[in-house]
Amino acid sequence: MTTTRSEPTAVRTGVWFVGARGSVATTAVAGCAAVTAGLHPPTGMVTETPPFAGAALPALPSLVFGGHDTASCPLPKRAEALTAAGVLPYGLTAAIHTELEAADREIRTGGPHPGDTRSDEEIIADFAADLTDFTRRTGVARTVVVNVSSTEPTPAPDDPRLPASSLYAAAAVRAGCPYVNFTPSTGLRTGPLTAAAEARGLPHAGRDGKTGQTLLRSVLAPMFVQRALSVRAWSGTNLLGGGDGAALADPAAAAAKNAGKERVLADTLGTAPEGEVHIDDVPALGDWKTAWDHIAFDGFLGSRMILQTIWQGCDSALAAPLVLDLARLLARAHEAGLSGPLPELGFYFKDPDGGPAALAEQFEALLAFAERLAPVAQAPGESG
Repeated sequence: MTTTRSEPTAVRTGVWFVGARGSVATTAVAGCAAVTAGLHPPTGMVTETPPFAGAALPALPSLVFGGHDTASCPLPKRAEALTAAGVLPYGLTAAIHTELEAADREIRTGGPHPGDTRSDEEIIADFAADLTDFTRRTGVARTVVVNVSSTEPTPAPDDPRLPASSLYAAAAVRAGCPYVNFTPSTGLRTGPLTAAAEARGLPHAGRDGKTGQTLLRSVLAPMFVQRALSVRAWSGTNLLGGGDGAALADPAAAAAKNAGKERVLADTLGTAPEGEVHIDDVPALGDWKTAWDHIAFDGFLGSRMILQTIWQGCDSALAAPLVLDLARLLARAHEAGLSGPLPELGFYFKDPDGGPAALAEQFEALLAFAERLAPVAQAPGESG
């Protein structure tokens, strides 16, 4: 009699988006499905490049998506809207409709919503229960929570309630989930929550994804330092629409966003130059943004010079591959037993958890981290 040996079931990893029906999350889910099906290459995904081949990251086909959102529009409809806006390629939504529907079935109602009478503790317990249920039902080895929701204002020191981002972060900790904050919102950055994450042995990374203007700043600012050129002023303007533009029309939310942009310059140049960043909401731009920088600097013998840059791009398409990178890196870090903040992932953030500010140095730290994640090979005859 011939017996057939069954293949072991592949280990799966959960990715839980806070803001699961937003543009970034929808693009990430669609992009993962498209790359997995061989419909598009993994452009923009650093973790799909050769230096990460040995890091034992979760494979893209093994990712299972879910999340929280206060919006009710189904993911296939959101994807259709993003296609009409030129974010997703025509025909993709139909090709991956099954994957979008599967992810949409795993989205739960977020909060706090208007008129919500639950206490912070009750909301945290409800969110944590959603996470635990998702992890159990889907059979994933672990679930990484990634905050990609709209920017919220910095909370007042005397506010008796936690901001929404921190409610979700607290739920992630309670459910034993690694956490990524891709927004400028508070999230895990409160003393008690950070301590709780470390006590649970959870790795976490943040804050505020670096996708456009600040990415360019983290490249250009070191150039001035290395060439001994004195920067006198650095000003910038952002024009953007969509949900991010609407959220950042709130001056308090815009201030939270700009803090990370300005920190990169101060950390690299040694002092904050004159100038500010302005954010203008232009609804007609949708998911597209334009960032303009005006840099005034001094050359030899005090000669006055100017550098101007223009960055035009689709924010969701820039962010989605980074979000997938981070989910995979945090999952592997958790599997490897790492915990606490991961400054090695500063390459992805405006306001990272320590480490250098220059992109080249951040990239070297990221590559070293990939080597650290690689499983240790056993010598012949050794047993684990």
